[in-house]
Amino acid sequence: MIRHIGLATACALLLAGCDGAKAPDETAAPGDWPYAQDIPQPESVTPGLAGESPVDIVRFLMVRGIRGASLAPDGRHLAYLDTVTGKPQLWIVDAAGGWPQQLTFGAAVTFYRWLPDGSGLLYAADREGNEREAYWVISADGRHERQVLDYADAFRAFGDFNEDGSRFVYSSTKRNGRDFDVYVADTASGETRLVHEGHFGYFARDWQPGGSHVLVSETRGEDGNDLHLLDVETGDFETLFAPEVSAYYGDFAWAPDGAGFYLVTDQDREFRALAHYDLAARTLEIIEAPEHDVDDLALSGDGRYLVWTTNEGGYSVLHGRDLKSGTALTPPDLPPGIYGVRFATAAPRLVISVNGPQVAGDVYVWDLESGTLTRPAAATMAGIDPDRLVVPESLFFPARDGVTLHGLLYLPKETVGAEKPPVVVSVHGGPTAQARPGFRAVTQYLVGRGIAVLDVNVRGSTGFGKTYARLDNQRLRPNAVRDLVDALAFLGRDGRVDADRAAVMGGSYGGYMVNAVLGSYPDAFDAGVSFVGVSDWVRALEEASPALKASDRLEYGDITDPDDRAFFAELSPMARADRIRAPMLVEHGANDPRDPVTESDRLVKAVRANGVPVTYLRFPDEGHGVRKLANRVTLYRRVAAFLEEQLGVTSEPED
Repeated sequence: MIRHIGLATACALLLAGCDGAKAPDETAAPGDWPYAQDIPQPESVTPGLAGESPVDIVRFLMVRGIRGASLAPDGRHLAYLDTVTGKPQLWIVDAAGGWPQQLTFGAAVTFYRWLPDGSGLLYAADREGNEREAYWVISADGRHERQVLDYADAFRAFGDFNEDGSRFVYSSTKRNGRDFDVYVADTASGETRLVHEGHFGYFARDWQPGGSHVLVSETRGEDGNDLHLLDVETGDFETLFAPEVSAYYGDFAWAPDGAGFYLVTDQDREFRALAHYDLAARTLEIIEAPEHDVDDLALSGDGRYLVWTTNEGGYSVLHGRDLKSGTALTPPDLPPGIYGVRFATAAPRLVISVNGPQVAGDVYVWDLESGTLTRPAAATMAGIDPDRLVVPESLFFPARDGVTLHGLLYLPKETVGAEKPPVVVSVHGGPTAQARPGFRAVTQYLVGRGIAVLDVNVRGSTGFGKTYARLDNQRLRPNAVRDLVDALAFLGRDGRVDADRAAVMGGSYGGYMVNAVLGSYPDAFDAGVSFVGVSDWVRALEEASPALKASDRLEYGDITDPDDRAFFAELSPMARADRIRAPMLVEHGANDPRDPVTESDRLVKAVRANGVPVTYLRFPDEGHGVRKLANRVTLYRRVAAFLEEQLGVTSEPED
């Protein structure tokens, strides 16, 4: 359940609605929140001057990394998403470098794919973050565009094109609003055909080259899935993998002849390995099984080159093999960080996306025949010197029950006087996700202001083996909340930060963790920042979007079971809202389809009723995350001001 994602603000804003406020109507629609002061008004996005100390947080938010980079089939052009206009739009640039061209100008683009012949791209957009997408096709020169699938109430998940691009496969909840079924659509006309009825989460993936088979992933919890093979012509449906202990199967890459496919899996093992599946023999062969997760893989269109990454302490390590000669490839030198890899389908060119503490999103193209490496697109650093950005230290430390936890500690390079820095414990979403050393604007701003940040991987996080990822499942969930307190205790023993001046911050599932720890351990933290977090698990699990319901059954439990229902009622932060004493900042988008905005409405009401200050930012035009630049500026100015006030950061760091 991915329940995901300042300067000084007057004290009156922090206290708005705390005293003597009329209770809102709990039955009100999301847009009917009665407190106007909680509806943010967009602020100016003009940043402070470069070189100022400290740099305005707006300048950090203006840092723009390249996202979703993908080469055209012939490898000559690179498409990517950029937010230079204030929201994600589709751009294209020559793979050798040059002046980029903006292709889309409307709603925020949520994903795109090249057409197999390279003549254009299919892309999607939703309405104000509601995650119900429509599909368009736009020509590669941006001059011709047409809608393929219109907006609807249903959720959609794109799968893949067939070999010539005349059709594509996708999943949708169109039939009953809950279950994802598999459909085939005509790319030219948009005409669709239901080919398989699913139950909960059935997601179409990769289409067999030259054939009619499509891989279908069935959700089994957040870190596991079963794998099926669907013939879209006959409707024949065969299960390839459905182990008793759920496993992960993903990152598929069909061989050019369609006789088999490469994949990443942790079947019968602790870490995810690189494997190959032979379709005729119905056999799985493990190719590489390191003591780390294999993260990503890519196969060249001719099947000669296989490239993959491993996750080693959060950082990516690039590997490759020439399958024709059997020799290992020598990867190019790249900045440290997190890598994503994807081949052009008709050329031996690999796009490598790099995101790290000092690299906000650069794109490299590696030509495996010539050995050349180019960088056709790079992040805009908004005048910030990358050398002033902090590289975190990787730390392992014990929880009270002996489980080894992990975190990335960002320590300020400059301090206020001789004081130890205060600390923010940051909690990722998921819960099956991992805090990794990528560029995070708010983290780097806070560290530059003299506030340390521990980006923590509590139990339930990925990247540390299958067992660790499942240590918080179902009735074990309170242990992960307790891990936040144990992390703070470790920081106190470590001695490099002032653990007596500490805040906790998280988004999505991390927002739930903030809400939970403030009520369960009210003396641990001085303040909390909760983005789009759950407050009532019973309501959240009942009202979750269909994709989340597909995974919730194993990750959390069956909400229709009386015992599970009673457990989650007790687990809910609302059950302990009367114990929250720390000031809070809460953010939620009114269009959130994953965690309904009423989750934060109810918590804010309850905490304010106890006289505790709550700053509430309830965006009417956002969903499960804040996409628009003006809204991001408004949000994070308030977040920065709130944390600086609560943690006593009142003067500038020394030079």
